[in-house]
Amino acid sequence: MTAPAIFQKLALYNRWMNEKFYATAAEMTDEDRKSDKGAFFGSLHRTLNHILWADYAWLNRLADCSHDLPGIGTPLFDDFNDLHSARTEADAFIISWANEITEDWLKSEIEWTAGADKVTRRQPRWLLVTHMFNHQTHHRGQVTTLLSQAGLDVGVTDLPRMD
Repeated sequence: MTAPAIFQKLALYNRWMNEKFYATAAEMTDEDRKSDKGAFFGSLHRTLNHILWADYAWLNRLADCSHDLPGIGTPLFDDFNDLHSARTEADAFIISWANEITEDWLKSEIEWTAGADKVTRRQPRWLLVTHMFNHQTHHRGQVTTLLSQAGLDVGVTDLPRMD
C-alpha cells in the first residue's frame, strides 16, 4: 500500500462519515444543533463548521485553494443546509485532490505559517496531509459524542466497515 492510496482511502472515509453525521444531525432541530453543550466549539453546529473550516485551511496550503476564512472558531455558515452543501462539495474536492497526489509530492516540503501562533514552519507534505485527516478524526469523536448525548446514533464508524 502506498501513501497516496492510504490518503485516498481516508478521503473516502471522511466523506462516508460526514454523510452519516449530516444525515443524523438533520434529525435534530436547528435550535438543538446550535445549543451549547460544552464541547470545545460549544455546539454540534459550530463543531461541524470548525471541521470544514480546518479542511479549508489545510486545502489552502496543500491544494492551492483560496478559501477566505474568518478567525478560528468563527462559523462559516449559520444555515445548516448551506453548511451541509459546502461540506458535500469539500468532500468531493478532497477525494478528487487525494486521487492526484503522488509519493514525490508527499515527500516534498512546504513552508507555511500557522494562523494560531504566527510561526512559519517548513515540513513535508505527508505530515501535513496526515494531520488534516487526523484533525477530522479528532473532531469526529466530539461530533459522535454530541449526537449520542442528543439520543442519536450514527451507526458504525469503523474504517474497515465502510461501505
